[in-house]
Amino acid sequence: MISVVEPASPTKGRIKSRDILCALAGAVALALAIWAASTVTVPIDSDLGLVAVLPYPFWAGVVLLNLAFVAALRGNAAGPASRPVMIWLIAVLVLMLFGTAIFVTDIPRGEVAFRHLGIADALASTQDINPDIDAYFNWPGFFALLATLLRASGIDPVSVALWAPVVDIGLWLAALGVLMRHLTTDPRRRWLVLWIFCLGNWQDQDYLSPQAFGLFLYLVVIALVIGPLGAKPPKFPGFRPAGLAVWWRGRSPAESRARHRLSALVVTLLLVVVISASHQLTPFMVLIAITALTLTGHVWPSRLPLIAAVVLALWLAYPASAYLDGHPPLADAGLQAATQANIVDRVSGSPGHLLVVQVRMLLTVILWALAIAGALWDWRKKRLDIRVVLLAVTPLLLFPTQSYGGEMLIRVSLFALPFIAMQASSVLLPARGGTRPSFLATGALALCCCLLAVMTVTGRFGNARFDVFTDNELTAVHAVQRLAPPGSAVISAAHPTPWRNEGYLDHRYRTIDDLCKAGLSVATCGPLVYDYARHNPAGGVILLTRSSEASLVVQGDISKQGFDEFEQWLRSQDSVQLVFSNPDARAYRLAPFGVAP
Repeated sequence: MISVVEPASPTKGRIKSRDILCALAGAVALALAIWAASTVTVPIDSDLGLVAVLPYPFWAGVVLLNLAFVAALRGNAAGPASRPVMIWLIAVLVLMLFGTAIFVTDIPRGEVAFRHLGIADALASTQDINPDIDAYFNWPGFFALLATLLRASGIDPVSVALWAPVVDIGLWLAALGVLMRHLTTDPRRRWLVLWIFCLGNWQDQDYLSPQAFGLFLYLVVIALVIGPLGAKPPKFPGFRPAGLAVWWRGRSPAESRARHRLSALVVTLLLVVVISASHQLTPFMVLIAITALTLTGHVWPSRLPLIAAVVLALWLAYPASAYLDGHPPLADAGLQAATQANIVDRVSGSPGHLLVVQVRMLLTVILWALAIAGALWDWRKKRLDIRVVLLAVTPLLLFPTQSYGGEMLIRVSLFALPFIAMQASSVLLPARGGTRPSFLATGALALCCCLLAVMTVTGRFGNARFDVFTDNELTAVHAVQRLAPPGSAVISAAHPTPWRNEGYLDHRYRTIDDLCKAGLSVATCGPLVYDYARHNPAGGVILLTRSSEASLVVQGDISKQGFDEFEQWLRSQDSVQLVFSNPDARAYRLAPFGVAP
C-alpha cells in the first residue's frame, strides 16, 4: 500500500493573529459579563427577569463573543480557527449563558435543586430505598450516584447545585461533540452545531436533576448507536461513514469492528439500565430514538429496541410498581389535554411574564424553521441524513401521551434540540469544508447568533423574580426546620421555595397552590389550608416567602391584594402564632386541634 504524504504547510503550527484576537475577544466578553452580573442585586423586581436588570456591558460582551466566534468559524480556506480557540470560545459562552446567575448570587436557582439534594441526603442517611415515599424513590439511580459522590468527595452540596448548570452543559456538549463526528466531516459545521445548541437552550433543564443526567446519557447512547453500532454507512454522501476500522491499527478491520461493536453494545445496554433507573421520561426517549434508527437499517443488532423495551418494562413492573399503582400510564393522555397543560395554561400572568413566554415560543419556532430550511437545503444538495431528521422529530411522539406537569413540550424540545441545531447549521453555514463562507453569510450568521443569545437569556432567566432566592428566604427555611416538630405539615405558598435539602423525610411538605386546586381565594382556600395543618397530629407551619408570593402573582394565580388578604385572614384564626419574620418571609405555627398553642 502506498501512502501519500501531504507537504507541510509553511504556516502549520504557527500561532495565527486571527486566533489570538478571537481568544482575547472571548476573554474580554467574559470579563464584561462577570462584572455586569456581579452588579445585579437580589431580589429581582422585574417580571422580565434578569434581562431587564443586566447592565449594558453584559450585552456588549454577548455581541463581542458572537462576533469573535463567527470570525473564528470563518477562519481561512483551510478551516476554522485552531481547536483550543474554538473550545475556549464555547467555554466562555457556557459561562455567560448558563453561569450568569452564579455571578449574581451564591444561592442555587429554583426549588428543585434543593429538593434533589434532600433526596440524596435521605438516601445516604437511611441507606434504604422505599418506593412508597414518593415518585423519586421509584427512580433512585441518579440520587444514589449523587449521594455517593457527595459523601466520597466531601464537597458542599449547595456548591454542587450552584455549579450544576455549567457542569451539565459541559457534559452535554462533550457528548454532542462526539456524536457530531459521526454525522459530518465539516469542522465548521460541528462547531456551529455546538454553538447553536447553547444559543437555543432556553429550557433551563440543566439544574442538578435526573433530567440533566439522563440527557447526557441519552446523547452518549445515540453516539454509540450511530457510531460503533452502525450497521451500514449512510445512504447520502457528505457524512462520515459509520465504519470504525480506521480507529484501530494493527488488527484486521473485521476483528477490530467485531470487538468494538461487542464492547459498545455492552456499554449501551448498561446505560439503558442506568437511564431506566434514573428518570421517568428519558427511557422512553431512548426507546423511540433507537427504534427509529433501527428502522432505517443502520443499527446492529436489529433487536436492540426489543432489548431496551424489555429493560424498561421490567423496571416499570417491579421497582416502579408502587408509583404506577396510583398513576396509571396514559391517564391524562390526549392531544387536547397536552395542549391545554403545555401551551394554553402557560400563556397567562403579568404582561412581563407573558412576554417571556412568548419569547420562548418564538425562539422555538425560529429554530424549527431554520431546521426545516436546513433539511430542504440538504435534500436539494442530496446530502440529507435521515437519521438526523428522525432524531429531531420522533420526540414529538411523546407530547400527547402525558402532560408531565405542563412540561412535556419543554422536555420534547430539549431532546430534539441537538438535531434541530444540526439541521439549522446547514442553512446558517451553507459553505462546505475547504470553502470560506461569503461575507454576506458571515454577517447573517453573526446577526442570528446575537438575536438568539438575547432571546435565550430572556427565556432562560425570565423567572428570576421568583426562582432567584435571597439570604433572608434561606434563613426563614432554616428557622422553620428548627421550629417545626417532627411530622409537622410544612406548607409554603408555592413551589419556588428553597427547602427540603435537609430533613426530607422529617415533615409533610405541601404548597398552598397544590392544596387549593379550586382557587386561591380566602373563602375557599383559607379554611382548606387551615384545617389541613391543624388536623395533622404534629400541627403545621405555614411559610410565606417573597419568592413564593411573586410566583403566584406573576403567573396570574392570585393578586397582590388577594395574597395579603389571605395572610391577614390566617393571622386572625385561633391557634395561629407568628414564630418567625424577616423582610422576605414570615412563618406561622398552627397547633393541632385539641392542643393549646
